[in-house]
Amino acid sequence: MMKTPTQSAWQALRNRRGFLHDVYTGLAGVGLTALLRQEGLADGPRTWEPGLGQTHHLSKASRVLQIFCPGAASHMDLWEHKPGLDQWHGKPLPGEEAFLSFQGKNGNLMRSPWPFVASGQSGKKISSMLPYMARHVDDIAFFHGMHSKTNTHGPGCVFMNTGHPTEGFPSTGAWMSYALGSANENLPTYVAIPDVRGEPPNGKANWSNGFLPARHQAILMSAQQPIRNLSRPGVVSASEEQRTRSLIEFLNQQHAEDRSGDSALQARMAAYELAARMQLSAPEVSDLSREPDSVRKLYGVGDSNTLKDGYAQNCILARRLLERGVRYVNLYCASRASGVDGLLNWDAHKTLKSDYERHCPIFDQPTAALLTDLKQRGMLDDTLVLWTTEFGRMPTHQQGTSGRDHNPDGFTCWMAGAGVKGGMSYGATDEFGRRAAINPTTVWDFYGTVLHLLGFDHERLSYYYNGFDRRLTDVHGGVVRDVLA
Repeated sequence: MMKTPTQSAWQALRNRRGFLHDVYTGLAGVGLTALLRQEGLADGPRTWEPGLGQTHHLSKASRVLQIFCPGAASHMDLWEHKPGLDQWHGKPLPGEEAFLSFQGKNGNLMRSPWPFVASGQSGKKISSMLPYMARHVDDIAFFHGMHSKTNTHGPGCVFMNTGHPTEGFPSTGAWMSYALGSANENLPTYVAIPDVRGEPPNGKANWSNGFLPARHQAILMSAQQPIRNLSRPGVVSASEEQRTRSLIEFLNQQHAEDRSGDSALQARMAAYELAARMQLSAPEVSDLSREPDSVRKLYGVGDSNTLKDGYAQNCILARRLLERGVRYVNLYCASRASGVDGLLNWDAHKTLKSDYERHCPIFDQPTAALLTDLKQRGMLDDTLVLWTTEFGRMPTHQQGTSGRDHNPDGFTCWMAGAGVKGGMSYGATDEFGRRAAINPTTVWDFYGTVLHLLGFDHERLSYYYNGFDRRLTDVHGGVVRDVLA
C-alpha cells in the first residue's frame, strides 16, 4: 500500500529522531564507559592501564602519607625497647669489640637515656620522649627488622624513597602518580613538603620522577611558602580570560605536535595547565587560617618553638591536601639544622641525649595530632600512613662521644591506617639492636606491602626503560602479610 505524503513525512521524522536518539545514546555510552574506566568500574575483562585509577586487585588504601625523618632516627631510642642495653651498658659489644662503623671505632654499649613506657591496649613499649605518639601504638604496625644497603645519608634517603641507592629512579610517590593518575584535576597528584629547615640529603632525588614521564615528579609545597592567589584580576572579564586561554591552548598544541617525542615539553605544558587550575584550589588548600582554633591547638600551631610551629603547620597542610584528593604526600620532619655544623637533626653522632630532647618535641605532638585528625575524620580508613628513615644507629657510643654512629643493619619503620593491623610488631633486631635478627625486612618488602594495600601487584607494576621492565621493588621483595588486617 502506498504511503500518503503525511505518512512519509512522519516516518522520516521518526527516522531522524531515532538517528539522533541513537547518536545521543552512543555518545553517552562512550562517555560513561570512559568515566567507569577511570574509576576502574567498567564491567568485563580489561587490561590494566596506568593513570586511569585502575588497580590490579581490590585496594585498601586510596592515598598515602609518608612521614620521613632524615638523619637516621635511632630505633633503640624511639621505637624498639632493648633491655639488653640496660644490662650490658658500659660493656663491649660481644664479638665486635673492634668494629669500625661509618665514622670509625666504637666505644662500649650504651643504654637509651630515657625509659620506655608500655602504651595502649597492646602494651607496646616506646620511648618516654614520645608521649603523644604513645597514644597511637594500637593503630601502628612496627617493622623492627628493617635493614639497608648503604650507611651514607644521601644514598640511604634515596634508597628508602625509590628502592634504589643511586639517583635516577622514580620515587614511590611518582610510581603512584603514574599508576593511579589524578583524583583532583585542580591539584597535583603528588606533593612533597620539605622541612622548614630545608631539603633532605640529595634533595629532589627523593621525590624525583626518575625515568617516568616528567609530570610524575612531586610538586613542592609548604605552609611557609604558600601558593600565591593568582585569581583573575577584576579588570579582566571572564570571556576575555577564556579567549586568551583558548588561544594559548591552540598555540601550545601546535607547538607540541611539532615535538611529539619531547616528554619534558609535554610535562612542562601539563604543569602550566595545572598551575592555571590551581589558581583557585591551591590558595584555599594552603590557607591554614580556615582551620578552627581547636585544630591548630591540637597540632601545636603557635608554639613558642618556631621549628615545632613550622612542622605543625606542615602537618595540617598535609591533611588538607590528602582530603582534597592528592594521592601521595611526602612530609619531612628534621632536615639540616642551622647553627649545628650543618648536621642532620636525627644524626646524633656526638650528643644523642641533648639532640633528641631538642628534636623529639618538634616531631611528637604534631605527628600524633595528624594521626588523630585523620582518624576523627574517617580518613584513616583509606589513608595509608608510613613513617620512614634511611637506616638506624649503633647500640654502642662513638668513641670519645655520647652519640651513636650509622647502622644500616637494623632499624625501624612503621605503617598505620588503611588495611594495616595495628598494635603489632613485625620482626626484631638482636638483643642489642645491632642487626635485624627476626623476620629481616628489606625496603623492597616494605614497598611490596605498600603497593599491595594500594591494590597493586609489585611484580606487575613496571615501566619499560633502557631495555628493562623497571619496578619500584627492583627484582626483589614480597608482601608482609602478617601486618595486613
